Amino acid sequence: MSSIFEAMMVISFGISWPASLIKSYRSRTAKGKSIIFLSFILFGYIFGIISKITASNISYVLVFYIINFVMVFADLCLYFRNKRFDAKE
Repeated sequence: MSSIFEAMMVISFGISWPASLIKSYRSRTAKGKSIIFLSFILFGYIFGIISKITASNISYVLVFYIINFVMVFADLCLYFRNKRFDAKE
């Protein structure tokens, strides 16, 4: 039962990332984004993944951690792309 609640938590956090990715891609600016915030979120997902693996508690929830990690990493990559666009202005 706790896996279901954990999955719902990770899914709830992950719902906002696709919208953030689309906004980052379309806006072509890093203004309004925080690299510190994105880094902390990224490290949080890394620690969540490590926790699942080291506790031998590998379940379907790990997939959601990985999906969220990939989306945040992609947003971080877009941050650096957009930072280059900002520098050209």
